[in-house]
Amino acid sequence: MPVEQYVCTVCGFNIIGGLPERCPFCGASKKTFLTSEQCSARYEVQETPVTKRVSRLNSTPALGFEHAAYRIETIGKVFMIDCPSCFDKKVRPATVISFTHHHFLGASNQYRDFFGAEVRIHDLDSKPRISQAFPFDTRFEKDWVEEGIEACPVDGHTPGFTIYFFEDCLFICDYVFVEETRMVYNPFGPAGDTIEGGNRILEKLKKREIRWVCGYNYVLRYSEWYGMFSKVPVYAGH
Repeated sequence: MPVEQYVCTVCGFNIIGGLPERCPFCGASKKTFLTSEQCSARYEVQETPVTKRVSRLNSTPALGFEHAAYRIETIGKVFMIDCPSCFDKKVRPATVISFTHHHFLGASNQYRDFFGAEVRIHDLDSKPRISQAFPFDTRFEKDWVEEGIEACPVDGHTPGFTIYFFEDCLFICDYVFVEETRMVYNPFGPAGDTIEGGNRILEKLKKREIRWVCGYNYVLRYSEWYGMFSKVPVYAGH
């Protein structure tokens, strides 16, 4: 029997199971929810090339906070880093869906079933309450490398936050926000851990040839992005 699934139009979080009074992620009223079927009828996922092997996936029109997911075509597999909030059957298949963190799980359960994909997340980010209804096939704890993709847990913003590298791209999601000519740390996390995680990211960047940074709502040239990040982002947390 199909499981009920709803999408919060304020933040884009997918709610699996019964209809709650409020969104478990952003707290919005259930009046803002669409059924998954309604969401799929109203939104679609658009794919935009970043490099020859990397493309950006976004819901259109923008859905909630609207985060980008990224599709990576390696020699032997197709990876998706994070997952769109909208389930769109026209999205090209992926064999692995791997997350930066648990805030952007999107419709990963539906894509997992539709593609027959393996879903991966850091073990610590599989434990929060909002993650519990989602299926994860692999819970990793350490760095891993596969098909040229490097996964590097840095913790910080969330306990298991993971950045990824592939060829000349860095996948950073929402660890930092870009505001005009300055950069700020994501304020929705512990200050000390977030800043320490930023220092670990700086270490990971050493001796790498990176051209593109793929964030949750931007793709920037690395020279521009690093110019802001290396000055130490501001933390203005909650």
